[in-house]
Amino acid sequence: MSEAVIEEGVPEPAVRWAPARIEDGPLVAGQGRFLDDMDPLPGTLVAAVVRSTQPHARLRSVDLSRARSYPGVAAVVGPDEVRAALRPFPLSTGTAMPYYPTGVDKVRFVGEPIAVVVATDRFTAEDAAELVRVDYEPLDVVVGARAALAPGAPLLHEEAGSNVATDRTFRFGPVQDAFAAAERDGGHVVEGEYDFPRYSSVPMECYSVIANWQRTDSGPGVEAWANFHGPFTMVPVMAGALGLPTSAVRLHVPADIGGSFGIKAGIYPYVVLMALASKHSGTPVRWTEDRVEHLLASSSGADRVMRFAAAVTASGEVTALRVDLVDNVGAYLRPPEPSTLYRCYGNITGPYRIAAVEIRARAVVTNSMPTGLNRGFGGQQLYFGLERLMDAVADATGLDVVEVRRRNLVEAFPYETPTGGCYDSGDYAAALDLAVRSADLGELRERQAAARAEGVHYGIGVGLVVDPSGTNIGYVGLATPAEQRRPGRDKSGSTEHVRISVDVQGIVTVLLGSVPQGQGHATVARQVAADRLGLPVEQVRVVVDMDTATTPWTVTSGSYSSRFAPLVTSAVVQAADRIAATLRAAASVMLDVPADELRLVDGTVAHPSGPSVLFRHAAGVVHWDPASLPPGTSARLYEEAAFAPRETSAATRDDRINSSLCYGFVAEIVAVRIDPDTLEIAIDRVSSVHDAGTVLNQQLLDGQVHGALVHALGGAAYEEFTYAPSGQPTSATFLDYLCPTSAETGYDLRTDHVVSPSPLTPLGAKGCGEGSSMSFPVAFANAVADALAPSGVGITRLPLHGEVLHQLLEKNEKENPPWR
Repeated sequence: MSEAVIEEGVPEPAVRWAPARIEDGPLVAGQGRFLDDMDPLPGTLVAAVVRSTQPHARLRSVDLSRARSYPGVAAVVGPDEVRAALRPFPLSTGTAMPYYPTGVDKVRFVGEPIAVVVATDRFTAEDAAELVRVDYEPLDVVVGARAALAPGAPLLHEEAGSNVATDRTFRFGPVQDAFAAAERDGGHVVEGEYDFPRYSSVPMECYSVIANWQRTDSGPGVEAWANFHGPFTMVPVMAGALGLPTSAVRLHVPADIGGSFGIKAGIYPYVVLMALASKHSGTPVRWTEDRVEHLLASSSGADRVMRFAAAVTASGEVTALRVDLVDNVGAYLRPPEPSTLYRCYGNITGPYRIAAVEIRARAVVTNSMPTGLNRGFGGQQLYFGLERLMDAVADATGLDVVEVRRRNLVEAFPYETPTGGCYDSGDYAAALDLAVRSADLGELRERQAAARAEGVHYGIGVGLVVDPSGTNIGYVGLATPAEQRRPGRDKSGSTEHVRISVDVQGIVTVLLGSVPQGQGHATVARQVAADRLGLPVEQVRVVVDMDTATTPWTVTSGSYSSRFAPLVTSAVVQAADRIAATLRAAASVMLDVPADELRLVDGTVAHPSGPSVLFRHAAGVVHWDPASLPPGTSARLYEEAAFAPRETSAATRDDRINSSLCYGFVAEIVAVRIDPDTLEIAIDRVSSVHDAGTVLNQQLLDGQVHGALVHALGGAAYEEFTYAPSGQPTSATFLDYLCPTSAETGYDLRTDHVVSPSPLTPLGAKGCGEGSSMSFPVAFANAVADALAPSGVGITRLPLHGEVLHQLLEKNEKENPPWR
């Protein structure tokens, strides 16, 4: 078993101190630099987008003439211009479902762009946009995953011949034998069908783009600014749509982004659309999304319909798992989808020793906003089904919900899952036990008994999740059958690049390509670099604004899937250690001692016997007197490192893949009280225990846990993008799309952590940004199910609130009248 320790026994930290966040001062002082604050190009005009009012319709005609003649309008771009100038975005699969930044032949969801008006200001652009006349031919509508799969369902993309964008089946181990044995030997076959809602993590700052089409001696190009935190993977996609080489697309991302949580990580069709608008207007073009546009047409996590079945022995051991996943990706399979289906492929069995697995993974298109990444994407959906199923296993076997989980936990590490995931370290039992102690589970059971005696619904729920971090992008290749994946064209990797330099005064600059949106990347990168170089943090500066022309990057770079702690900090360590080696060599000249006997400490390069030189003086030798350096020493203080772990290789021919580098763990216990009259759900207590490997900064870890819990509460109890049967959105304002506020987070929260350092990263760190966003929704659902168990009501979907509970209780009473 790998080393894991409870908080009071944490070993010597990998970094010496945890300074406070350096990002907050400018933000709280109103000095942030968000994209809408910036004006990088003179003569920039403003755009407004004309959007579809129909969920599914053929475009008979789009009349732009009145808008084009409106005073102050510089250009109007419509479907004809888009079709003539742009190619469909390259997709992750070969499905015949072409996706442009506007509808060209049809519109397929309410809010889909149809045209762009460029004018002197936003008011003029909006007024002119109202003059665009669209003649629609309404078509039948498909709402929801089940409707998309129904025989004879209206087709969104006729050339595809189906609403199924991808459909793959995988089998590992003796699944059929395990289910037969469960039925034959006194075990159980436990099944369940579950629905996970479509919701978003609504950021404070909406989408924003500035684009400039340029004509140079080497040909056309685009320079763009966007608050886009997944830029690198998407640069080739955008370049392909524009018909330009990747080198001709230059993208800037500002240092400050007002939240994203994945919503700004998928393809930004508006970068391409505004580039085309700039080409037609002959000027730079700016567009900033308003809140209604964002709720109507930006992005959300995929809603999922799923069936789970477990083969269970008489003693409660789960021996095999069948999983059928259907993701509703909206009107288009927008890159990087179908990522949500496969992001948790390697950890499909969660924290449990399940030797045999069968998976069917499908994505379907419907007349709704296209989906993308949302905090915990893939894990939210997976664990809602898996952990509801584990409660059903407990019911079938008569075991306590904690005990049935404990009996199935992975015990020895590293552990390889049937699908190819390799859990690097952990002590799941220790974390679960700590969560139970922290929750004071015995006292909660007493509260439950007392509440039920008073006629109050009270429930306790458990959720355990394996938290993947350091995504291996190769998992997206699983959407393509192995025989169709071209040899030598595989995809893999979790690479992150970092550049560190030292100036003549000994000031260290760390250049990141991780594109943060408030997580504290600069704070931790500064902390790690200072520790490796023996410097006070004040002598290190970190640059996080990004420019694809100057920032070191690879297609996997960016801020998604909790990559920073395991990957970016590892690259910082590598680059800093190379700088340190050069400085030791320089100091050895000054001190006349061997370089390998020197250490960097307290702003000096020192020998254990006492002699030392200042860090900046050693750096000065490299800058001012390079000829004095020992033979073979590089005369530079400028190092770039790429951390590219070999453990994240491409999918095998039998479709196994380690879909993430590191795997953390979360154990969560939630207690809820439900008012018997109003059915209002009140959270009584939450115990949340995380294992994210080495803790680099406790303040930031706590912030990630607390933030993820609030996001999860939104999806569990409030947030859902809904559509009427007609395809019209019914939650496109904050009157209907409800978000949690501080008033809903006043419950008794108890957090703690276990430390099992990862052997795969230099600091032993794993990611921690998404854990509770995956564990809390199902722990909350399990608590509500436990509260309502005496009433005979089952919980199979989210969100859960008073109106939903009223409908469930009413339906149950009709189906099971008390006089029966």
